[in-house]
Amino acid sequence: MTSPVVLITGALTGIGRATALAFAKDGARIVVSGRRDEAGQALVTELRTLGAEAEFIRADVRHEEDVRALVDQAVARFGRLDVAVNNAGTEGQPGPITEQTAESYAATFDTNVLGVLLSMKHQLRVMLAQGKGSIVNISSVAGKVGFPGASVYAASKHAVEGLTKAAALEGAPHGVRVNAVAPGPIETGMLDRFTGNAENKAGMLAGVPVGRAGRPEEIAQTILFLASDKAPFLTGQSIAVDGGKLA
Repeated sequence: MTSPVVLITGALTGIGRATALAFAKDGARIVVSGRRDEAGQALVTELRTLGAEAEFIRADVRHEEDVRALVDQAVARFGRLDVAVNNAGTEGQPGPITEQTAESYAATFDTNVLGVLLSMKHQLRVMLAQGKGSIVNISSVAGKVGFPGASVYAASKHAVEGLTKAAALEGAPHGVRVNAVAPGPIETGMLDRFTGNAENKAGMLAGVPVGRAGRPEEIAQTILFLASDKAPFLTGQSIAVDGGKLA
């Protein structure tokens, strides 16, 4: 079987980086994307040391011309697009609703929602023509429940959940699957920024039944499963990977 071609946005840190490394170890050909050239090239070097064919393409998912070029360059390089992982995202400006502004809303939604919409638009353009493909969007448990202090972020992830279901219904008749992974608290820079200090972080993790934050590598393994041929009848779903938090 030909090694799958995988495109990952927001690939330079956290879950995106762990996912790129996991796909490399699984034998995939990989295009990683982000906004920092030096970090992107360093990641490509690391992926190639694992034996993967890998390329970095700079793109900002908030701009359609970037996203269109990203997808087209990935296809030009590897001939097809089998898997897309839409991980680019931001926590926005944490704080109560009374402190949110039109600017904080737009800054969060432009990346978390518009970025996913534009990414899927161009990924589906290729995958529908192929008659096969798998897209995995990164949501959050905040997209399934209320989340005080993160209203705009939570709303953006609710939107990602809706986009995922709509895209899954559009893609299903054409052999394209679309799912989401909804992480709970994961040991990343985003979690540190959101909680702000060790005390707040410990308080959040106290609500996780397994008693700890998740690891990016644990999310990556769920993404690999959803994207693989081991899940051919699974589409339109959002899988919570949260240490039992939603239970």
